[in-house]
Amino acid sequence: MAGNTPEKSAKAAAERVATKPTLLSGGNPQIPKGYGDAPVQAYIAAMPGWKSDVGRRLDAIIVRTVPGVHKAVKWNSPFYGIEGQGWFLSFHVFTHYVKVTFFRGTSLSPVPPGESKHKEVRYLDVYEDQLDEAQFAAWVKQASQLPGERL
Repeated sequence: MAGNTPEKSAKAAAERVATKPTLLSGGNPQIPKGYGDAPVQAYIAAMPGWKSDVGRRLDAIIVRTVPGVHKAVKWNSPFYGIEGQGWFLSFHVFTHYVKVTFFRGTSLSPVPPGESKHKEVRYLDVYEDQLDEAQFAAWVKQASQLPGERL
């Protein structure tokens, strides 16, 4: 597609979410697919209640731990990855918690607590005021050094 740069995609996504987004099942914001920080920030801003604060904290820890991290919103969830290596993490809003997905979670130490039907995926369910920031940062650092998912 000629002329469709990541910056234009991010700007277009930000313009599409300028109106209040629809909340899907469980309160997950419906945000158009887009690459870059703008659509991720739009998603975080649209997260309901205390979950928006959790989203800001997750995003800040990821950015601080992995300088130059690439961001996108796909399937109404923020994704974080390394350019050329794929995605290592995403999160999604549910009614009572925010679910963080580590795509290579079984390779992390210690292994995040949430099991998945997918062999390598592990989850971390974050409830209000229950984020162990030091442990999360350690998992983010480890996850960012593993081969990512190509989605």
